[in-house]
Amino acid sequence: MKIKTFLLIGVLALVGCQAKGRFSDEQISAMRNAGFSQNSEGWGLGLSDKILFGVNESELTAASKSNISAMARNLAATGINHVRIDGHTDNYGKADYNQQLSLKRANAVAEQWAIGAEVPRSNIVTRGLGMSAPVASNNSNQGRAQNRRVAIVITSP
Repeated sequence: MKIKTFLLIGVLALVGCQAKGRFSDEQISAMRNAGFSQNSEGWGLGLSDKILFGVNESELTAASKSNISAMARNLAATGINHVRIDGHTDNYGKADYNQQLSLKRANAVAEQWAIGAEVPRSNIVTRGLGMSAPVASNNSNQGRAQNRRVAIVITSP
């Protein structure tokens, strides 16, 4: 009897752990509508097609600011208040410079996200990944432009 009780408590504890951090149907729908897709880390959105940066630039355009704010506001309305934003660069320049530039890009998006979602900036983790994770070949202007991007990752509501 003690073994069954112990096993039952163990199973319930595991189920409780798995339930924590799960997304609601409303949150999943909002993420999908914003273009997010499920990946190994949670839900991700690469913004290379929506927010591109020029060479050596980390400033957001007015249109990008508006897009980020609207997306953040819509997701925050469903209870998604924590995100991670990864900045990236193309392969031009030195690695340490590109790492700093990619972090500036991530921080620019994070600042706008915090404004749009009306959440504390501390709810947003940023990383500068430099040129370490390209999504396209750096052998063409188009590929390099796609690599000058940010990615947003949501791992829990």
